[in-house]
Amino acid sequence: MTDAEIAPREVTPPPLQAPTAKEKKYDRQLRLWAASGQRALEESHVLLVVGDEPQGSNSSVAGVEALKNLILPSIGNFTIADSAKVTDADLGVNFFLETDSLHKSRAEETKHLLSELNPDVTGHAITAPLAEWLPVEGSLTPYNLVLICAPIQPEILQRISSYATERSIPIISIQSAGFYGSFSIQLPHEFPIVDTHPDPESTQDLHLLAPWSELESAIDSLGDLSALSDHDHGHIPYILLLLYYLREWKSSHNGSYPSTFKEKTEFRELVRSGARTNSPEGGEENYDEACAAVLKSIGPPPVGSGCKEMMSMPTCTDLKTESANFWVIAHAIKTFYDAHGVLPLPGSLPDMKATSSEYIRLQGLYKAKARADVAEVAKTVRQLEGSLSRSTRIEDSEIEAFCKNASHVRVLTNPNNERVPSLRLATSDAKTLARLPSLVENDWEGMFAVFVALNANINPENPIDVTTLSSDAETQENYTNAITEVERVSGGELHNISSVLGGMVAQEAIKLLTRQYVPVDGTCVFDGIRSKTGVFKI
Repeated sequence: MTDAEIAPREVTPPPLQAPTAKEKKYDRQLRLWAASGQRALEESHVLLVVGDEPQGSNSSVAGVEALKNLILPSIGNFTIADSAKVTDADLGVNFFLETDSLHKSRAEETKHLLSELNPDVTGHAITAPLAEWLPVEGSLTPYNLVLICAPIQPEILQRISSYATERSIPIISIQSAGFYGSFSIQLPHEFPIVDTHPDPESTQDLHLLAPWSELESAIDSLGDLSALSDHDHGHIPYILLLLYYLREWKSSHNGSYPSTFKEKTEFRELVRSGARTNSPEGGEENYDEACAAVLKSIGPPPVGSGCKEMMSMPTCTDLKTESANFWVIAHAIKTFYDAHGVLPLPGSLPDMKATSSEYIRLQGLYKAKARADVAEVAKTVRQLEGSLSRSTRIEDSEIEAFCKNASHVRVLTNPNNERVPSLRLATSDAKTLARLPSLVENDWEGMFAVFVALNANINPENPIDVTTLSSDAETQENYTNAITEVERVSGGELHNISSVLGGMVAQEAIKLLTRQYVPVDGTCVFDGIRSKTGVFKI
């Protein structure tokens, strides 16, 4: 009996893998930043520093609310550095204190109640005054993000800021008083982000003007379109249609592709003319899809501005043994681009009208090309690792993720290593003071008044004078009113304002910890009276 005569045995498909308890618990956030982002969170240790200033609550409620929103998605560790004892005022605004907490350590009591939110997170407390423990060498070593609740002594803030700059640790400085709040992000000298989560449509790179040999063969396999049946003609994937007619266009235009708007419009009509209007199966949607894609798809493979900036940076070209993984892969990406004139193919395809077999075949071509491009970049990375004598090997998954997102990577920079604005104002930094009038002049909605009000008296020896910010009487009055409002509340926090601010800070903190999405680059202010926000580069 031959093999063909043997009846095939029924094969029981493997059981579906049920999600783990952890996947169920963090399902919603895994959809936002995937397993890699979740792992980055769980490996993080966030330090919350509350100033020792006696007046007000030092924005501690906003800081605690930010921690709450980081503990729920499971940061690995958090530490609260706060030397204060719990007061009656704290009990009125901090939801993570109890009546029994009165006169006890605010750091310990808050840590205890925050830890109850998520048993997967470990909390720590530092109750000594900042001046006693912070100057110790290595005292900030475990942390990869520092949240600072202002006001805080300038000399302490200077030390934290300098240490963070040396270790490339981001800082978020938080201010909350009455109905006003703000936070400022101090980024490292260079802060690269691979997965910026751009609009999905902008990530599709079809290489229509740079087809590779296998894709050319797929066009050849179409043969004479007029000879196809109505069914087959109406189910040609629109990508192949565009490639087919691009080949036809080139043959009649001296080998050039349509580039101007007029030429692309003419090309679209060429494609439309190929549709069969008398097909018994009705209209040909694949031709409609092809015509709709002409203007957005017929062009050179995209290279985002962030990617161009990355490839031009000295850090990308001048590698060292200690260069971060990002820059080693970036150098390999640049090598690939210089050799081919295009970035590695992402390999994803949009939905389109096609038979299942044709779509799968086309999808296979794109995925195979993407894998080949990744392999070429990975080969360069391995060569660089050898020439640089690196002791650690970059994971293949990291290289693949970079190749997939290459066009949309971003490197945020802090070229002059500028400190958070509140520190610069506290030390009367001349450049920062000189920028304020232009920020006021260009602030059409008056949102910058919130920042000025929160920082007007941060330097008792040199408070901000609104008459130096603008000569306009109405503007001066608005800024004076904002300053008066902050003085009225005397540093006191409103829980609802600090809660909103804490949520905003946590959102930016997650971007920084996961290195996904693009964080606020500068200072964000929140006006709770008008329920408005504004972002400024100070």
